[in-house]
Amino acid sequence: MIHRKFSKRLLDSLKRKEVTIVIGARQVGKTTMVRDVLASISKQGEKVIALNMDIEEDAAFFSSQQTLLNKIQLEFGSEAGCVFIDEIQQKEDAGRFLKGIYDQNLPYKFIVTGSGSLELKEKISEALTGRKYLIEMPPVSFVEFLDYKTDYKYSKRLEQFCRIESSKLGFLFKEYLIFGGYPKVITEQGVEAKKVVMDEIFTSYITKDISFLLGVRAPDKFVKLIKLLAVQSGGIINYAQLCNDTGLTLDTLKNYLWYAEQTFIIDLVKPYYTNAKKELTKAPIVYFNDTGMCHFGQGVYGSSVMPHKGFSFQNLIYILLKQMFQRGVDKVNYWRTKDKAEVDFVVHDKGNVTPFEVKYSHLKKAAVSRSYRSFINKYSPEIGYVINLSLDDELIIGETTVKFIPYWKLLFIK
Repeated sequence: MIHRKFSKRLLDSLKRKEVTIVIGARQVGKTTMVRDVLASISKQGEKVIALNMDIEEDAAFFSSQQTLLNKIQLEFGSEAGCVFIDEIQQKEDAGRFLKGIYDQNLPYKFIVTGSGSLELKEKISEALTGRKYLIEMPPVSFVEFLDYKTDYKYSKRLEQFCRIESSKLGFLFKEYLIFGGYPKVITEQGVEAKKVVMDEIFTSYITKDISFLLGVRAPDKFVKLIKLLAVQSGGIINYAQLCNDTGLTLDTLKNYLWYAEQTFIIDLVKPYYTNAKKELTKAPIVYFNDTGMCHFGQGVYGSSVMPHKGFSFQNLIYILLKQMFQRGVDKVNYWRTKDKAEVDFVVHDKGNVTPFEVKYSHLKKAAVSRSYRSFINKYSPEIGYVINLSLDDELIIGETTVKFIPYWKLLFIK
């Protein structure tokens, strides 16, 4: 089993009164994580009940709020306990249903998950305003992947492992880059078996989440859009070209892009700017939240011969930036001027900006591009990074220290 670092956050949330809602893409391991945490507290004597709305016998307890409370009281007696409800989106008006129970101030802690993440995030979450604690769970991170693949032998010494076991690290990094971080993909053995699993994940996503959201059974144009976006990963969105290639109107295209974002498949990364006259202000760049899903969309899943290796590496660095800095997509941007000077990523928070340039190569010396130097001259960041495959060095430009670091060092930036 892959140990998820979100388990601690979930465990800590059990001390909170609010309803804990765990959201994330389909098949990222939400249910497995919750069940594992609840199993551990059950062994310590805590009262726990798990109900799944996809199971007819369990669904019968949701005919009314009192029916559910009768079931909980039967299991817990007069004691407090944790109530886990999976596939909660199957319950009509689930947010109002839970709100009514929560407002009775009973000694029960509710944890809910579901595959319809958009519905959980929008409808149920909205009904529980002021009464919820939200945990957004991504695919398995590279750190979690390394821990799992090394049998947790180096959990407290991963930085040392990366430095010393460079050959083994390179092999594992390539595997993670190609196949991504879906748990069932990681634990499956063999390329063909992994392909089958990823195909099932994508098909399930389209036939359940997207078909439900769009109200159609065969959303072929949405599938085509995802495949086109996969090929364009790391590139600026060209709305006119996408409309032409998919046959969608502009409004429908933007609606589909919103659905793809809200269901955690892609992020549309916006430009960073302070001068609207000279810098891009609107056009987003598309990145996938899992490189395996991106490669699946490109039709090269499982192949070490990737036609867009540089962009795949850049996409993965974007994912690592989100993982390591624990910041939302609104805190990670790209920078580009109308004169086409550009920096791959700009991480910003509380007035501080940090530029990141990504190079899928073994750099031989510390040197920056004219574009990167332009950003430094304009914004004078305290520190900047050039992420590459192996060079570990630094360069001083004015008052900015530019650190050239191999990709794995990004995991340990404080």
